[in-house]
Amino acid sequence: LTQKNLLNIALQTSIIAIVAIGQTYTITGGGIDLSVGSVVGLSSIVVSMLLVHDVSIPIAILMAIAAGLTCGAINGFIIAYGGIAPFIATLGMLSIARGIVYVACDGVPITGLPSEFSVLGAGRAFGTIPVPIIILSVLAVVMGIIFHKSKFGRHIFALGSNENTAYLSGVNTKKVKFMMYLCCSLMAAIAGIILTSRVISGQPNSGEAYETDAIAAAVIGGASMSGGQGSIIGTLIGALMMGVLNNGLNLLGLSYFYQKIAIGMVIIAAVYIDMLRSRKK
Repeated sequence: LTQKNLLNIALQTSIIAIVAIGQTYTITGGGIDLSVGSVVGLSSIVVSMLLVHDVSIPIAILMAIAAGLTCGAINGFIIAYGGIAPFIATLGMLSIARGIVYVACDGVPITGLPSEFSVLGAGRAFGTIPVPIIILSVLAVVMGIIFHKSKFGRHIFALGSNENTAYLSGVNTKKVKFMMYLCCSLMAAIAGIILTSRVISGQPNSGEAYETDAIAAAVIGGASMSGGQGSIIGTLIGALMMGVLNNGLNLLGLSYFYQKIAIGMVIIAAVYIDMLRSRKK
């Protein structure tokens, strides 16, 4: 419970928490996005390739975000207007985006990024608070207000609760679905940029398995896999719980492989509890 270790836990979970915020949007809306890990990797490689070719940092960041938004727009379009199941559509995007990453960098990490770029991932405000935690806090507030206080947020809840009822109530369900996946990919792209800044290199395997961690954080935080229920604060708590679990197992000297087993068991338990809670209601 030292300040150093608690800040370390918050720093380690900040990137997953950002991805999980976007995942909360899709899960609450009755969908799911399995491509977020690949979008993290894609934005990482895009920003890295641009920076090593002397593109300015702001432009490189905007282009990486645009790449992530493109993935989200494709997901949203084929799900909302093409009628393809979210699981299949985003599973396909998972493979496509990761394939683009490996083709673009030939499977080799991209190094030689400018040192100034490291501020986003490794900088500290006031010499103490890691910058990723500040970015997470700002995103959580903004996305939380949109999610819980705006018309768009209320429509997401309506969509996840009962799509037909939402449609008959005048909700543009297709537009809401499209925007929902756009928000999810936006969060994944931002997470990829911060991750790249933290390790100051573009790794072709960046973001692998992030989709499972993001889903776990959202579900542990109270989001229902059947839709219609979710909370940004709950998701942050879920991500923090996973971070504490991983940190505790590390301090106990437990192998990383056993940690994956533990996380898997927590995911199953969280979904089972959610199912019991839904039945009781």
